[in-house]
Amino acid sequence: MTEHWQARRSGPSPQRPGDRRTPWQRDRARVLHSAAFRRLQSKTQIMNVGENDFYRTRLTHSLEAAQIGTSLINQLHHVGNEDERTLLPDLNLMETLCLAHDIGHPPFGHGGETALNFKMLASGGFEGNGQTFRIVGKLEAYHAEHGMDLTRRALLGLLKYPVLMPELEAPATLDNPGSLAQWRPAKALFACDADLLDWVLEPLNDADRERFQAVEQLDKSPWQRSLHKSFDASLMELADDIAYGVHDLEDAVVTGTLSEAQWHAHLDHVVNTLDDELGSLMGKLGTQLFSKEHSVRKDAIGALVNIFVTAVRVEHVLPAAQEPLIRFNAVLPEAQRFLLDSLKAVIFEHVINQPSIQQLRYRSQTMLLNLFSAFHNEPLRLLPHNTRARWQTAYDSQGQASADRILCDYIAGMTDDYAERMYRNLFVI
Repeated sequence: MTEHWQARRSGPSPQRPGDRRTPWQRDRARVLHSAAFRRLQSKTQIMNVGENDFYRTRLTHSLEAAQIGTSLINQLHHVGNEDERTLLPDLNLMETLCLAHDIGHPPFGHGGETALNFKMLASGGFEGNGQTFRIVGKLEAYHAEHGMDLTRRALLGLLKYPVLMPELEAPATLDNPGSLAQWRPAKALFACDADLLDWVLEPLNDADRERFQAVEQLDKSPWQRSLHKSFDASLMELADDIAYGVHDLEDAVVTGTLSEAQWHAHLDHVVNTLDDELGSLMGKLGTQLFSKEHSVRKDAIGALVNIFVTAVRVEHVLPAAQEPLIRFNAVLPEAQRFLLDSLKAVIFEHVINQPSIQQLRYRSQTMLLNLFSAFHNEPLRLLPHNTRARWQTAYDSQGQASADRILCDYIAGMTDDYAERMYRNLFVI
């Protein structure tokens, strides 16, 4: 891989005496030992942390995604051609991307993300993947200015949406959001991090960059859909999807949130559209998933993962691009993609969209809205000393929007438990 993709924003730095690690091993270590990664142990994946000691947190989800990511690399080493094998990321780099992909998510999952986006509408918005990019590139404490100071290829691989946030229209007041569903964030990076994005994309020529950053405008402003991602990011996102669609499915089955009858009602018509071999296998696995024998269920979960990992292929998505890292993506064939999307839809319908989960989400969102308002109104009184100093510097040099970004960084970095304790300290008598 060319030297510019191994570069760090801080420039060349001497290795420590005797340190024989590759750049990708150093990237992985920086993620693994970061405070942002440790906080994932107390952040919601789907069901709230503390509700049950079986199901996944953001941390265990990320570990499982990393394992699946390396399995995808191993598979493509066997089925890919020589050019594809040359392009494959190092296993350490693949693990780095999967371990880091969720560290920007705020407390309380996507519900918390929407609440923070509403509060930040007048100051550039909020989105979890944009916050991940900000943490690894600016906030984490490995470097005074450049966060974890990861390699350029690692940063490119973390760009699920390599575009900047569109202009946002804030309502007249940020005190009453109404239904928060209308304030779901655009999938994009923050305008204040444009300098970091420019550095990451510097090796691309003008034509490649224009192709890579193409967006589709959706029906309702300010939503937009970024059309492309790099080869490494496509592998990371596929590993994330498989971990979500299969392992989070196991949580729903074991905790009784998803019944066998609901499974059949939702999946039988999907199975009937598959070819005979895959359809027959899915019929068998559907029965095994609800077996009273734990080992039978675990075998079914492993077999589901195997369906997707062994189907992965490499496709040209930007054939005219000169840079191979954006020319190719890892994809699933149509049948396996439809099946995986159907598993994700089951989880949404029978887990995420259940009133009990939505009631917890509403409660959590209300806590974050109130926390943001309190810190926004009384920053010099309520913020901890180090965050207060950063807030003051930002406010004095760049104004309210920049200061609000510091507030947002602070709240987004909270674990679920910490956010609940802070809320009790400020509001519960």
